This record gives sequence, structure tokens and C-alpha cells, in this order.
Amino acid sequence: MTSHLAQLNVGRMIAAKDDPRVAGFYGDLDRINAIADASPGFVWRLVDDSGADATSLRPFGPDVLVNLSVWESLDALREFAFRSPHLDVLRRRREWFEPFGDVYAVLWWVPAGHIPTTVEAGERLDLLRRAGATAGAFTFRDPFPAPVTAG
Repeated sequence: MTSHLAQLNVGRMIAAKDDPRVAGFYGDLDRINAIADASPGFVWRLVDDSGADATSLRPFGPDVLVNLSVWESLDALREFAFRSPHLDVLRRRREWFEPFGDVYAVLWWVPAGHIPTTVEAGERLDLLRRAGATAGAFTFRDPFPAPVTAG
């Protein structure tokens, strides 16, 4: 069985969606999501009932945005995150998001075909906060290889 890479990142916006200070973030969201969806190695991302994005979902609190996705590999996610137009958005994150004060992103391996829930993702984020990088919850800076499975 092969593994895929799940990723969660959360953030607290500096203002409500209709505030001009965050218009750049929301104005570029559809374009960046389309780039992700078309990226080599992309598998899945969390969306709300409209199917566009997950900005209306708030599983971690009323003011916390969530981004949850699955990729074929760490390299595929790294390519999208740091070598596509997403990097420009990432560089501007301090314009739109408050400092979170602790760990706000986590990576972990899932069996291919598994779609993680926000509960599972929150547990992985908590594990990373408690134990640091482990095979069960890690970061780009401290990655762990995909598990080796028989068959």
C-alpha cells in the first residue's frame, strides 16, 4: 500500500472577510486553489458545501481558517507551496493573518485513498505541539519519510 501526505494549516485572519484589509487574500483564493487542484501530485482538498473553498468551515474556532489537503508526496506539496504562485501568497501571510503564537501547520502520512477529517487533522496538530516532529506529525523543516509497507 502506498502513502499520501496530508497537510493542515490554520490561521486567524486580522479582519472579517468583507474588510478591505483582507481583500487581497480572498481575491486570490480561487486562483491559488485552481493552481493547487491542477498541480502534479495533488489528490484532495477540504471544501465547504459550495465546493469552492473551506473558508466558511471553522472546526478550530469561529475565527480560525482551515486548509486541509492531501498530496501524493512531500515533493509534490513542496513544489506547490514554495515553487508556484502560492509562494507569493505565503510571503504576504502577515498582511492578512495574526501571529498564531504556536504551531499552525502539520504534515503526516495517510494510506493512499484515505481522506482525513478535521478531527484527525486537529489531533495531528496537537501531537506536533506536544511531542515535536515525529513520524506521526511533522513539518517541512523536520520531515519523515513515508512509511514502508509490505505488499
